Order: sequence, then C-alpha cells, then structure tokens
Amino acid sequence: DVRDRSLHALIGPNGAGKTTAFNAVSGLFAPDAGQVRLLGREVQGLSPEDITRSGVGRSFQITNLFGALTVAENVRLAVQARQGGGLNLWQVWLDRKDWLEESREILGAVRLWDKRDAAAASLPHGDQRKLEVALLMALDPKVYMFDEPTAGMSVDEVPVVLDLIRALKTRRD
Repeated sequence: DVRDRSLHALIGPNGAGKTTAFNAVSGLFAPDAGQVRLLGREVQGLSPEDITRSGVGRSFQITNLFGALTVAENVRLAVQARQGGGLNLWQVWLDRKDWLEESREILGAVRLWDKRDAAAASLPHGDQRKLEVALLMALDPKVYMFDEPTAGMSVDEVPVVLDLIRALKTRRD
C-alpha cells in the first residue's frame, strides 16, 4: 500500500527483483501472484499503455528519450499523448497553446527551459535524467515510479534530481 503524497523506496542488492516489481506494476510483466490495484481498481492484466492511462508513470534504469527531437518536443509529445493527441508527429500542434504552455512550465520546473531547443541526445547525462522526470510530469500520473533515477549521475547532480522527485509530492491538486 502506498499513501497519497508519500515517498517510498525499494532497496536491495542487484538481482533482488526491484525492476521486476516495477515491470509487474507497470504491466510489462504479468505478476505470478497477488494483485496490482490503483485507487481500488485492479490494473494487472491491462496493457502497459492502459496502466499508464490509469495513472502509473515510470522511468527506466536506462534513459529512454527521443534523442533526435528537442528537449521541448520530447515534453510536448508526452503532454500531447496524455491529452488524447496521440503521438502523431504530423498533427498541427502549434495551435495548441495549452500544450506549449504546459511544456514550458514543466521544463521550467526541471530547470531545462534554457536547453529547450537542444537535441535530447546532446544533453549531459544528468540533464537527460531531469528530462525523464519532465516526461513523467507531463503524463501527470497518480503514482510515479523511478527505477534508479540517479544511476550514472555525478555527486553534484544527484541532489537536483532528488529535489525534483520530492517536489512531485506537492504537485497534484
């Protein structure tokens, strides 16, 4: 059980099953036993996409971005997907000021607005991890799951990402 606006950590040695647990909750693997419920609704057995739509957002150990797209385009696509626009790159989105404004706010919150026009692949590793936090914020999930969010980061970068994660507790209305 996870309470609203609380932080929890799964800890254990390599091979203990932390990522497997995340994969079961997010629908990538079917659990062998037990139930996965979100707000009283059973979600195991749903596709990963439907679990995400239900309110579960997760990051991966390995950074997973659209590297050739800009930082702003990455976030805008996540906002667009959440709001029912799908991932149709050909859809006219310049008229969707709400998508652009939300993307700007999220990039400001993760301190990447000044790098909005850079290709995601060109960012230093720490900024790529911050961009992953931004993508999760754009999905506006009820539950955020971060799989080793500070892996490969320098000692100076770790506190920034941890502060971003702590701030998510107060983001929801």
